[in-house]
Amino acid sequence: MSPRKPQARGAEDRRPSLRFSAINLALVLAGLVSITIGYLLLAQGSVAAAPLLLVLGYVVLLPLGIIL
Repeated sequence: MSPRKPQARGAEDRRPSLRFSAINLALVLAGLVSITIGYLLLAQGSVAAAPLLLVLGYVVLLPLGIIL
């Protein structure tokens, strides 16, 4: 019997994979907490802190959690 040669990897094995680290998880969780607190403050009538927390969550933290 002849030894088997390792097979070359095809194009389907070279797909980019998403690897989420602890930093990604922390940023996404911080974004969700910021959004939740923002909506709670919005329901109580806060017109200063609520929009800031919502923008922070939606525009800064969640995208950073996905990108990094």
